[in-house]
Amino acid sequence: MSRDAEIAGFLARHGYAGVRAAPLAQDASIRRYLRLTGGKRPAVLMDAPPPEDVGWFVRIAAHFAEIGISAPEIFAADIAAGLVLEEDLGDSLYPVVMGEGEVCGDWPIASLFDAAIDVLVLMHRAVPPPDLPAWDAAAMRDTALATLLDWWWPAMFGAQAPDATRADFTTALTDLLAPVATGPRGFAHRDYFAGNLLWLPDRADVRRVGVIDFQGASIGHPAYDLVSLLQDARRVIPAPIVERGVTRYLAARPELDADAFRTAYAACAAQRHLRVVGQWVRLARRDNRPAYLAYGAHTWTLLHDALRHPAAAPLAAAMDRWIPPARRANPPDLPA
Repeated sequence: MSRDAEIAGFLARHGYAGVRAAPLAQDASIRRYLRLTGGKRPAVLMDAPPPEDVGWFVRIAAHFAEIGISAPEIFAADIAAGLVLEEDLGDSLYPVVMGEGEVCGDWPIASLFDAAIDVLVLMHRAVPPPDLPAWDAAAMRDTALATLLDWWWPAMFGAQAPDATRADFTTALTDLLAPVATGPRGFAHRDYFAGNLLWLPDRADVRRVGVIDFQGASIGHPAYDLVSLLQDARRVIPAPIVERGVTRYLAARPELDADAFRTAYAACAAQRHLRVVGQWVRLARRDNRPAYLAYGAHTWTLLHDALRHPAAAPLAAAMDRWIPPARRANPPDLPA
């Protein structure tokens, strides 16, 4: 059976036969999303053929609904086929609502980020679903090594990274992430940034923020999601908003050691930006999505800033040994 026939049968079984389907913006995975009109209620189809696993998305959507977070309601799912029929939360993604100004509609940007922080606090305080994978220091180290040395390095230098380079960065990342290894652990969205948040002002309290693209959720340090939100690789977040967000999060979680949390936050920032500068290259080379390279310059700027923090000293030293400042950029033969 063709994929189109499989989708048509799934939709027909759940009351959406003959609907009109229009593609929505695709993320960095092989999933695609179709907005469906003409059915019994507005809906979105997630088409995520194996080996994608939509089971995690369905489980976490149910978890969010239980704790009071606005995630798409699941109308129907075929886990084996990788098909999910879900609620259409609309088009008011944070980047669309924010535009380029400090005030967006009736809501200052600070208010939008305050609301996103409050959702994150609720998300992190709740008991997570069982059996989520680990996003621990070892996993963070290994993913950063893979994108930097297996993708960015060959594209920049035209050869595989030397064994000595890999060993040095392995040690540096292990040392960098020591505060993460010994810190608190809980639910981690892992991609909690403006592009995965919607503003739903007709809802109340934390439910005004819609949360999507959470199928990669894991168990990790709470600082990681805060970095994702406040040090966004795809857009500049004003410095006052960044500090306001960290302060607001810590005020809502007095059980955390603030100094230790800020140290882990700095370590997570350095790891994430190092991983993502390589991820843009991987998307361009492996997945034929060069448009993501447009975010490279900003991500390298974020990494440069992150490396100035004392907590990032081990990684900064390894960078100085192996990657000259002039090379800290997108590979020149990979235009965005």
